[in-house]
Amino acid sequence: MPLTANGAIDPDCFRHVLGRYPTGVVVVTALAASGAAIGMTVGSFTSVSLDPPLVAFLPDKNSSSWRALRESGERFCVNVLSAAQEDVCRAVAMRKTDKFHDIGWRPSPAGNPVINGAVAWIDCVTEQLHDAGDHQIVIGRVVHLQLGDDDTPLLFHRGAYGTFTPTDSAARRRTPTG
Repeated sequence: MPLTANGAIDPDCFRHVLGRYPTGVVVVTALAASGAAIGMTVGSFTSVSLDPPLVAFLPDKNSSSWRALRESGERFCVNVLSAAQEDVCRAVAMRKTDKFHDIGWRPSPAGNPVINGAVAWIDCVTEQLHDAGDHQIVIGRVVHLQLGDDDTPLLFHRGAYGTFTPTDSAARRRTPTG
């Protein structure tokens, strides 16, 4: 295991090793006080609890996009991107203003941007924030959620975007009841 001169784990090695684990790609959105859509691309998103329904994402503490989302209030929406939305992922990930200029969206029941073409969306209210090194763990209580377009999700693995095809044919046919 490569170490730095002071005996710590080398950050490049850390990224390389953890890059072997595929992650889904989501865009966390909200509305600024001006009414403009704001958001950030996130690869560290997970479900946390069924009762109560909780999810989490882990933004970098120094991210200007995360700062803007925090300043917008307690509500946010997680948009699960489809395999066809790599361009949306990259546009939102860029550090610029008016990230949603060419991205179609509609308001969720809570008023947050739901990106057109997303596989699913999850409206949340911030439940807890935890410091975790150079990141924060944001736990959101789910207040609305819905399936979007019936497409495969966008994944990030080994420094590249791609998708996933289940090998279990029964898994492809499963749908939740209700």
